[in-house]
Amino acid sequence: MNNKQDLSWDNPRFRNWVAVAKACHSMERALAQALQPFDLKPAQLDVLMNLYRHPDMSQHDLARKLLVGRSNITMLLPQLEKRALVHREADAKDRRVMRLRLSADGEALLLRALKAYGGLIEKAMSASTPEQCDMIGAHMQRVAEALKE
Repeated sequence: MNNKQDLSWDNPRFRNWVAVAKACHSMERALAQALQPFDLKPAQLDVLMNLYRHPDMSQHDLARKLLVGRSNITMLLPQLEKRALVHREADAKDRRVMRLRLSADGEALLLRALKAYGGLIEKAMSASTPEQCDMIGAHMQRVAEALKE
C-alpha cells in the first residue's frame, strides 16, 4: 500500500471540496470588489436583501437568517442607519423587540447592487448548463444539511 494515497489531498472528496472552497473564496472576493462602487460590504448586502424580502423582521430573526450572532447585527445596523438605508423601530406589541425596514434609499441602493451581484453570479455560473446549476444547488443543499448541528 502506498502511504501517499492516504494523504488527504489525494482523496477525490478532499480535492473536490478544496475546489468548492476556492470557488467560494473567489466569489467572495469578486463580490466585495463589485460592491465597492456602492460602498457596501457583502454582509451589508445580506442585511439589505433580507430586509427587502422580509420587511419588519426583528433583529433576532435577521441574525438567525444570516447565521450570525445578534452582536454582529448590532454592529452592522448603525452603519446602515447612519447612511439612512435602514430604519429600526420598536415593535408596537413588545417594545423590547426592534423591527427593521429598508428606507426608500436602501431599497434603491439594493436594487442597483443586486444587478451587479446578478451579473457576477451569471458570469460564475455561465460555464454550467441550467441542469448542472440545479444539480450544484441541490448538492450544496445536501452538504449544508449534512453539516447542520
